[in-house]
Amino acid sequence: MAVISLIAVGLTQNKTLPENVKYGIVLDAGSSHTSLYIYKWPAEKENDTGVVRQITECKLRGPGISRYAQKLSEIDIYLTACMIRATQVVPKSQHQETPVYLGATAGMRLLRIENEQLADKVLAAVARSLSNYHFDFQGARIITGQEEGAYGWITINYLLGKFTQKLSWLNLKPNEDSALETYGALDLGGASTQITFVPPNKKIESPSNALHFRLYGRDYSVYTHSFLCYGKDQALRQKLAKDIQQFQIQGTGNYQQCRQSILQLFNTSYCPYSHCSFNGIFLPPLHGDFGAFSAYYYVMEFLNFTSEETPSQEKMTETMEKFCSQPWEELKTSFGDVKEKYLSEYCFSGAYILSLLLSGYHFTADSWKNIHFMGKIQSSNVGWTLGYMLNLTNMIPAEQPLSTPLSHSTYVFLMVLFSLILVAVAIVGLFIFHKPSYFWKDMV
Repeated sequence: MAVISLIAVGLTQNKTLPENVKYGIVLDAGSSHTSLYIYKWPAEKENDTGVVRQITECKLRGPGISRYAQKLSEIDIYLTACMIRATQVVPKSQHQETPVYLGATAGMRLLRIENEQLADKVLAAVARSLSNYHFDFQGARIITGQEEGAYGWITINYLLGKFTQKLSWLNLKPNEDSALETYGALDLGGASTQITFVPPNKKIESPSNALHFRLYGRDYSVYTHSFLCYGKDQALRQKLAKDIQQFQIQGTGNYQQCRQSILQLFNTSYCPYSHCSFNGIFLPPLHGDFGAFSAYYYVMEFLNFTSEETPSQEKMTETMEKFCSQPWEELKTSFGDVKEKYLSEYCFSGAYILSLLLSGYHFTADSWKNIHFMGKIQSSNVGWTLGYMLNLTNMIPAEQPLSTPLSHSTYVFLMVLFSLILVAVAIVGLFIFHKPSYFWKDMV
């Protein structure tokens, strides 16, 4: 009976209980569009890593919210479809306790630089609209480029499990020297681009580019920088502005010529630090693996560079030269399901990504293979939104939990092992009890 009880306890200890979950909603208000993400996690495991997962993504129809500066009355309609979708996904009983956050990025940063009052009016209109729903609206704000880079870095490493170690029952205490090395984050949007990673020597010469985190009992000194107007859409505008000699620009389909034109966007003629990216911005030596997401991934996916290991620079250049040289009518026939606006920009976008990574951030043939183009990790979109929500809901603890529960399989194994030991002891005990003379004879 004791054995049966032990095994039963082991099997039922981690039995799935009735679902008790929480939800969170984040709207990513980018320069070209807005997306809504709904996250879900077990309520009793708020401080454990790897339990938050994305369950829904909804893309709002229309441009980024900065484009509504002159038509504020249309913001309600703009938000309606995806917010109604959120009310359907999140159980009605949990609407009032489900937080909703809206973070605006580089498109709104640019609007704020141009007209701060108008930017405030856009955010106020968005806030009024979101407050009409029965969720726990937590505010709409413009996040800084540094925050965007940091939250993207947190998202990648959180989803990859880089902040914590899974402890085995044979080694219940993690080795401080065996910490998993984090990934760097490469984010490319429409109006800005961010690079974030932990430098090998932890030395960051520019204080404005330094972030310090303590996550799960470990300290991280992180380098990050956001280049405003170097997202793919704004970079195209910069390039066209430099190219304009007449009022009409005629594409030639020459990839190398396009790339040479793009390189003029990166001023590498001066550097006030020991090492720079471009425009005099400090950049430590690149280190480790990097996850490249957002527009990096979308463009590379279109060019079929995401289905296997990162292709060589030579192969990517060869593909770009072939793609860019195709006649427009031929491209439209080959990619009839792609919107012409996007199709017309893939030549530039691909050339820009290669130029930014190679000439802007100085990836080399050796470090290039460490770039991984990522769309999703474990069904969650890679981007800054998950890191943003984790930070605002305090779900990333500063210290490692005092005790880490054993996995279900390990727990069952131990219970069975101890049960077998109990059986063996019981058998020996019974044998001694029924034949004590046998043992006394041996002793004599």
